[in-house]
Amino acid sequence: MTRLISTMAILTLLGACAQVERVFPSAPAPEEAAGPVESDAPEDVPEVEGVADTAAETPAPATGDLGLTVASLGTATEPGLWLKTPLVEAPGRGRVIYPVNGRTVEVDLIALDAPRGAGSRLSLAGFQAIGAPLTGLPEVRVTGLGE
Repeated sequence: MTRLISTMAILTLLGACAQVERVFPSAPAPEEAAGPVESDAPEDVPEVEGVADTAAETPAPATGDLGLTVASLGTATEPGLWLKTPLVEAPGRGRVIYPVNGRTVEVDLIALDAPRGAGSRLSLAGFQAIGAPLTGLPEVRVTGLGE
């Protein structure tokens, strides 16, 4: 009973914090308070029509062998077969191969904003499908299948 009352009190306090923020908004960040920032860019640069901005283009889903990565267990409450990895830049389908036993599973590949060698996060269902130990850090080969 004491735990229930304690939990309810904590939840009430957390809810009250959100209400206080709405009534008394926080002070603006220093950049906002300083006013507009002067720019050195020329003001009268003409727009060029028909030129595609390559930086804004969405990268295509990866295909072929993407390499080896060390997989850790991703968020266990997030369902599905997926691999969050820095080996891809855009979402797509892929295959994870566990060389220890040769088992493979098709997964959704999700881009992970990290250096290429930082490792990947494999879903709980993915770990189970390839037969990898949940407490281990298995090295897996990733293959992109495109969309």
